[in-house]
Amino acid sequence: MAGPLASFALVVGLLTLTPGLDTALILRTAVLGRRRQAWGVVLGIQTGTLVWGTASAAGISVLLTASRLAYETLRWAGVCYLLWTGVRMLRERHPRRDGAGDGSDSGDRDGDGDGSDDGSDDGAGGWWAGWRRGTLTNLLNPKVGVFYVAVLPPFIPAGAPHLAAGVLLTSVHVAEGLLWSAALIAFAHTLRARLRRPAVRRLLDRATGVAVLGFGAKLALGD
Repeated sequence: MAGPLASFALVVGLLTLTPGLDTALILRTAVLGRRRQAWGVVLGIQTGTLVWGTASAAGISVLLTASRLAYETLRWAGVCYLLWTGVRMLRERHPRRDGAGDGSDSGDRDGDGDGSDDGSDDGAGGWWAGWRRGTLTNLLNPKVGVFYVAVLPPFIPAGAPHLAAGVLLTSVHVAEGLLWSAALIAFAHTLRARLRRPAVRRLLDRATGVAVLGFGAKLALGD
């Protein structure tokens, strides 16, 4: 099992490092200072990954490739969700805070002295909102399910318990995703002091919103 495990870790590791929708959502949330919400997004994404991997190992996600209706239904649900999310980001407002122009660190509302509110700035609902966004973004993307249907089975050794081996391999993907996400959040946190101004935040929302809309359009076109 060690050989297939290492090979699978390499494949999904390269996939994890490839910039995409997950990376954009995590960075945008973390740079805005919403650390709890950013971790919610991360855990939501990994929840979706675990569900897809388990479903593939159990043979459930084969329905996506066997049933055109199931695939199309999930695909268009994902398109609608991504477009809705992108529009919300484009319309989000970041009002100027008191003391923003006098050098005071009004963002340090958790009292830890690091300039971070550690999630207190989560006007959209904190950890739970992040988890919900990450989970839905992942589960409503049928291409993740198709990826697992195509990639997971070849790495399960003959004679191994199919479900247990599939969950183990998926857990490797989840672990790599968590490590990479932790690095992204740490990087974003170092930039937060420079990107705290409302104008910069609005620009970040615009850029991420456009990216999310682009992913939604790509999913709609079936590319």
